[in-house]
Amino acid sequence: MLEIRFHGRGGQGTVVASKVLAFAVAREGRFVQTFPEYGVERRGAPVVAFTRIDDQPIYIRSKIYTPDHLLVLDPTLIAAVDITEGLKPGGWIIINSDKPAKDFPQFKGFKVATVDASSIAVKYRIGSKAAPIVNSSILGAFAKITGFVGIEAVRDAVHELSPVKKDENVQASQEAFDTAISEQEQS
Repeated sequence: MLEIRFHGRGGQGTVVASKVLAFAVAREGRFVQTFPEYGVERRGAPVVAFTRIDDQPIYIRSKIYTPDHLLVLDPTLIAAVDITEGLKPGGWIIINSDKPAKDFPQFKGFKVATVDASSIAVKYRIGSKAAPIVNSSILGAFAKITGFVGIEAVRDAVHELSPVKKDENVQASQEAFDTAISEQEQS
């Protein structure tokens, strides 16, 4: 079973990102489970969401304590929350950042990749410059870096589930897929 935890802020599309990933994976024929952890529900507040993926039915009904991978939609959370809590050694941390992965040395023992999801969202006018919605972009990066879901399935799911700007969200996910860089690629 593959377990993924999403860290973002209210208004960035964190919960929607987990749902879109689940939809994409289900389209590829695997079993999925996705749900948010609700707390303070307001724009800008930290948000956590979870997705499980398996080749057989999933019966676990708890939050994910030891994720295989992390998706960080807002890099300011790195200083505010212990995002790596429980992360399995060797797991991917995919960060929305304009900095290269090597600029995150605090994540020794984990694999790091970055994508400038905020700039991509601004380019396609998804959200605003001050509050870009980065969920489609971060999923494109996840598809490239991990290979656990195909970009075609992600693009289809993004198009199907995006409430507005469907084509722009699809383009954003593709651009993130094309531009995400892991620390191994930077070496």
